[in-house]
Parts: sequence; structure tokens; C-alpha cells
Amino acid sequence: MRLIKKLIHKDVTDLNGKTFERQAARGIILRGSEILLLYTKRYNDYSFPGGGVEMDEDLLDGLKRELSEETGAKNIQIISEFGMIDEYRPHYDSEFDLIHMISYFYVCQIDEEQEEAQLEDYEIANGTAPVWIDIHEAIRHNKEVIANQEASMGYSIERETLVLEWVAEELCE
Repeated sequence: MRLIKKLIHKDVTDLNGKTFERQAARGIILRGSEILLLYTKRYNDYSFPGGGVEMDEDLLDGLKRELSEETGAKNIQIISEFGMIDEYRPHYDSEFDLIHMISYFYVCQIDEEQEEAQLEDYEIANGTAPVWIDIHEAIRHNKEVIANQEASMGYSIERETLVLEWVAEELCE
């Protein structure tokens, strides 16, 4: 899969610390210029549905599980690979200095009708909800949050916005 970009968070000064390795799979689901994303009230951002893949789980099976849980998607079909982001950022767990996450993005299709999302407790507490939004509006919104350096801004917003821009350029125009 092509490398879109290697990201090193501005707070990471040394890549030699104790590192937690993680793989994530994220879905790109389009309907014209609209895209299915997760809006998270706590961070005031839009992100791709998907997430960390369990140790014993196949990447694509993990993606389907995450899409179903986070968006209520049914009949998920993985159409093609889109690209990956190789990312280093600070880890929230004191046991580790860094998290090294490789996020794999896939173009997917789902049934028009969605079931109710089955969000985890922390996602509910953060005000996460699946939404269909115009991709250019999502990019504009995330860029505004980044420009204002909102106090609640999460670590993932730069990754998500970068990939949204690539998707808009390659798949929407």
C-alpha cells in the first residue's frame, strides 16, 4: 500500500523511547461529495470511522468490525486500498513514551440503510457520532480547529485532515 505520509507529532523529540506499536484500519465511504465520518464533540473534529485492530485480528476483518460498530454500516464491501499514514505521537500511558501507529485507509461501500451505531463507553462520553457531511466542509472545519489550536484538539486531527484532502482531490473531483 502506498505511503501517504510519515507524521511525527510536534511533541515527539526522540523516536528511541519505549514504543507501543499499533495498526489501525479506517474506511473511506463516499456518497457523491458526502463522506461518512465520525464527529467527536470533545475534540470538535471529524475523523474516519475505523480504529485499532486486535492482535489476533485480520486487518480487513478489523475494519469491517469497526465500521459496523462505529457507524452501524451493513454489507460492508472493501473496494480498494487508498494509502497509509505512518505516525509517531506521544502515548497517554505512562508505561510507554510513544505510540507508533500505521493507519491503513480503504475505500469501502455499505448499504444505504445503516443500523444504530454500537459505540464504546469512551466514544459516547466524548460525544462521538457518525455523520454524513460534505467532504469540503469537513476539511474546512478541521483546518479551522487546527488553526485555532483549540485546547481540546486531539492528536489525530492532522492525520485525518491530510487524508481527507487526498480523498477530496483523488476521489471527489
